[in-house]
Amino acid sequence: MKRMLSGVKPTGRLTLGNYIGAISQFVHYQDEYDLYIFIANMHAITVPQDPKELRRNTRDLIALYLACGLDPQKVTLFAQSYLPQHTELGWILTCHSYMGELQRMTQYKDKTAKGESGITAGLFTYPSLMAADILMYDADYVPVGIDQKQHVELARNLAERFNHRYGDTFIVPEPIIPTIGAKIMSLQNPTKKMSKSDENPKSTIDLLDEPSVARKKIMSAVTDSLGVIRYDVENQPGIANLLTILSRLSKEPIDEIVKRYEGKGYGEFKKEVGQVVFDFLTDLQEKYRQIMADGKIDDIIAEGNAKAGRIADRKVAKVKRKLGLNVLK
Repeated sequence: MKRMLSGVKPTGRLTLGNYIGAISQFVHYQDEYDLYIFIANMHAITVPQDPKELRRNTRDLIALYLACGLDPQKVTLFAQSYLPQHTELGWILTCHSYMGELQRMTQYKDKTAKGESGITAGLFTYPSLMAADILMYDADYVPVGIDQKQHVELARNLAERFNHRYGDTFIVPEPIIPTIGAKIMSLQNPTKKMSKSDENPKSTIDLLDEPSVARKKIMSAVTDSLGVIRYDVENQPGIANLLTILSRLSKEPIDEIVKRYEGKGYGEFKKEVGQVVFDFLTDLQEKYRQIMADGKIDDIIAEGNAKAGRIADRKVAKVKRKLGLNVLK
């Protein structure tokens, strides 16, 4: 069975966009791949974090992943911060990364272009740590959004560079980008991605939003004045976004939804989208509350850490042998 790996930062609350663009894909992938998912809490500290909030967000994140359908019997779910092998391999790969490569990475490039102050060295070098996260587990595939593809490309470059210098050590991973629903857009500005860091609360639906509040956000979503329901990202981005949300949550193809709404108005359409979102969140949050109450999160993460740690130990030991870092006989 081919191996797949993905990680997510526990910063802010998960959104409906995170579910449609990533988590729902993982639920599907867990039956097809040897799936490893880690909580990337070491990446979170490239910017200042409130410790209590980071800890709470991490536990919420794990519970929501489980509530969304990830099965710990099928998926290895673990926390990056409990495996020091990640930072060890991250340093080794930093020493094989070029300044130009890291300067071209989106987060650092965007922040420096804006003239932001207080940019940490961690923000500059974290792509090398992300490459270590991927290459540690010999992942064949890494599911990513379009805006994250460059991180997999760096991991590929570093794997090939290391293999060329020291012999076969790493599998060169392939990115997988979903074609539909890969990017859910802001409800108030449908030309921008829905983001958990958006300052306008009406733009984003959090997975822990009150379902009735989420429904109101759908009803107030920005659309257009054309009055026709069709999937046209360029000319009708708001309607296209709502069609994607409805299709992914209801499992009904977009073209069939469009046919159903031929000659009908936006109000009726939004009402259905809002109700589907309401029902989805109501069911999800009930599962989330049960998971938080049963106290099994610690056991699940401990088991995942142990399994991932065994693989990480072998990989780091192999890398050290290749580099001549194993001094003692």
